[in-house]
Amino acid sequence: MSDPAPTLLAIVELGGYPNLTPLYRSLGFEVEVVASQRKAQAALKRRIPDVIVAEYNFQSDFRDRTSNLETLMARLQRHPEVKVICFYQSEYRHKLDAMTARFPVFEAIAFPIEPARVEAALRRAVS
Repeated sequence: MSDPAPTLLAIVELGGYPNLTPLYRSLGFEVEVVASQRKAQAALKRRIPDVIVAEYNFQSDFRDRTSNLETLMARLQRHPEVKVICFYQSEYRHKLDAMTARFPVFEAIAFPIEPARVEAALRRAVS
């Protein structure tokens, strides 16, 4: 019997990069795409994926956190085996670094998003 396909949860909130779903599928992932952190939390109740690809969107109006990603990362502390790949705007690297000091991210990729770089990170994540 073959191993089950690795699972990937893609959280596309703002976008601004190519649709990577065909790439994820070509690498053998079973893919679920959601459009918000709230939907991502619901998806995590159904299944914990092997890999999560999400955007780090800095938001200064949050009282207790700096981005959309922190609630997700806090939840994933119970699942350290999940590899998180996040996309970020270069000007917010210092804010991302502050978050990753508390929550480990497998790979952070700056915009503009290059599919080859995402592919390399995904290959490392499942190897």
